[in-house]
Amino acid sequence: MAILDRIALVIVIIGAINWGSIGLFQFDLVAWLGGGQAGLISRIIYTVVALAGLWCVSLLFRPSESEEYN
Repeated sequence: MAILDRIALVIVIIGAINWGSIGLFQFDLVAWLGGGQAGLISRIIYTVVALAGLWCVSLLFRPSESEEYN
């Protein structure tokens, strides 16, 4: 797995944990760290997570490493 794939996957996992904290505890960690949902830092983090999620969509359509060698 390429390093960019791993980085994107870690960012998506962090985003999922944030969504879990919103769903379970009504606590938005990104907004808390970034000065509210409309804060510049929060908006940057939300954008990075969204881009990482879009990158991870490409993982669904790539052949697995075992398929490449067959």
